[in-house]
Amino acid sequence: MNAAIIQARLSSSRLPGKIFLEVCGMSMLEHMITRVKRSKKIDEILIATSNNSADDLIEIWCKKHQVKCFRGPEQDVLKRYKLAKDFINADTIIRLGADSPLIDPKIIDDVLQTYEQNNFDFVSNLFPVEGRTYPDGVNVEVFSSKLLDIADFNAKKPSEREHVTFYFWMQPERFKIFRHDYPKDLSKFRFNLDYLQDFCLIRLVFEELFPKNNFFTLEDATDWLNNHPEVFKINNMIEPNQGWNKSFEEDKK
Repeated sequence: MNAAIIQARLSSSRLPGKIFLEVCGMSMLEHMITRVKRSKKIDEILIATSNNSADDLIEIWCKKHQVKCFRGPEQDVLKRYKLAKDFINADTIIRLGADSPLIDPKIIDDVLQTYEQNNFDFVSNLFPVEGRTYPDGVNVEVFSSKLLDIADFNAKKPSEREHVTFYFWMQPERFKIFRHDYPKDLSKFRFNLDYLQDFCLIRLVFEELFPKNNFFTLEDATDWLNNHPEVFKINNMIEPNQGWNKSFEEDKK
């Protein structure tokens, strides 16, 4: 079974409550779930949130919208993922973040197809980071249940426990890692929902494209931004991967 496990929480230090910010009459989380459901290859969708009482609202939202929800450790996201996949008995995990409201279901299916048709342990569209062609914020990672068990049993560093797949990333000699690339370089765009500037850009994209086509594509979004450089500039000064770098500093302590 192919299961999309979407990690989500409300206690973001950079933009608290970001997944419930609304545009075009829907929250960011609802937009994302609606788009993920368009995938032709995903069998199950699960929101993996934390046991922190601040995330009670996520569980309530999931019940209201009939989306499966699992709650686990807040900081040990790797353990949360391992318990979540056990909860639904998933064979293949598609890891997504709730800060990706512009995810395109075709991207999910393309990355998953690359995983299914080859003998790779781990396939994503973001790692190795250098030379990636997809925008940040439409990230997809695919790996097996068995691989997740291996990581959960062996990973010790704070960065590995917080970021789930870092244990694979750092051992290319042990695991067969492959990056699925887009035919052209769209890496200059940023679609992550981490800061207020990100929300301002994402909101404008939705307000322009959603009324015309509820399921606009990645190409639709990037084409529109290319024609509106003033919107593109709203968040293009944000340094990428700040959370990763913070975790690497924790490893040194």
